[in-house]
Amino acid sequence: MDARSFWVEQPGVGTIRTETLPSIGPEQVRVRTLFTGVSRGTESLVFRGRVPANQYSSMRCPHQVGEFSTPIKYGYISVGVVEEGCGMEGQSVFCLYPHQDHFVVDRSAVVPLPESLDPGLAVLASNLETAVNGCWDADPRPEDTVTIIGAGVVGILVAWRIQAETGRPVELVDIDPGRAAVAAHLGLAFCTPDQARTERSLIVHASGSQAGLCSALDLAAPDGRIIEMSWFGDREVSLPLGENFHSRRLTIQCSQVGALPPRMRGEWSYFKRMALVLSLLNEHPELGILINSEGSFDSLPETMSRLAESGAGVLCHRVHYQEK
Repeated sequence: MDARSFWVEQPGVGTIRTETLPSIGPEQVRVRTLFTGVSRGTESLVFRGRVPANQYSSMRCPHQVGEFSTPIKYGYISVGVVEEGCGMEGQSVFCLYPHQDHFVVDRSAVVPLPESLDPGLAVLASNLETAVNGCWDADPRPEDTVTIIGAGVVGILVAWRIQAETGRPVELVDIDPGRAAVAAHLGLAFCTPDQARTERSLIVHASGSQAGLCSALDLAAPDGRIIEMSWFGDREVSLPLGENFHSRRLTIQCSQVGALPPRMRGEWSYFKRMALVLSLLNEHPELGILINSEGSFDSLPETMSRLAESGAGVLCHRVHYQEK
């Protein structure tokens, strides 16, 4: 059967292609897509052709087709229902698959959703997985004072997760005061940069901006730790490390969802981490407030162009698929 997929044909230009699906093998399933999600930070960089050449291998998705020099089929947030294979017919599943209306993958590539989980909410799974990993990397201590800079989806989810795990208030900082309502809905304290408290022992940066990372340095207490969760692609970032960075003995550490923190690797696997994420989404439907934009699969080329250019006000954009 034929399937329709979204491709970045050249930087800044997307299109819908038609392709023929392979036959199903004995350990494979065919999935009909219900929803995909746009991971705005990474997918915008891919759409604009801003992935550094030395990161081509690291940034590959499990089911990516093509190279970052374009054309490329890219994406990793897909929620669908199994149509055929492995006795899973009718099972709702999550898969790290690009934007495509039907696809065939190995049974091991799909994660069944909890029966009571709304499939439309599962498009937050990849971002929440990143946040869980970020929380593990931050490893907050009971005495930490915590600030999260950047109230995008990942920043909000990191703040939510750290506050839930520690039981202590977390400060969420963003230049957009409109994010205050979302923060309040999830029980998070919000402020703009000029209102942010200083002398914070743990700061997670997720704004994707140089200014945000510089703010993290300003807010950090002596011996403070800064967890960098933004990915800047091929953009150069300049930091004032000649000021009080050394005298305060600050630490900047990266967090990246592609690798489990060393201290978690013995007990946790990628699939166990995803199972945790899906159970959290099932238990906390209030996280659906982060999905504040939606459009059809057919409109995705125009949507990606808009999101990559600005996307002002958009947190998570959900793509819906309908049978023709």
